[in-house]
Amino acid sequence: MSWGNWHEFWSMGGHGLYVWGSYAVTLAVIVTEIGVLLVKRKSILEHLGRLSRLSRRKNTPRPQ
Repeated sequence: MSWGNWHEFWSMGGHGLYVWGSYAVTLAVIVTEIGVLLVKRKSILEHLGRLSRLSRRKNTPRPQ
């Protein structure tokens, strides 16, 4: 593929809207997926921290 100038590159022979649009949608999906995974990871780590604290509290001998 050979383009004479930047306009031809961006327009991709009239298919630029579909090509660049598909890249944009793919990038948006990947960024969203990473964001969702980070939020889920944070939630899981917080849950594990609560479970750990609860477990330590149960295993600590109580004064009588």
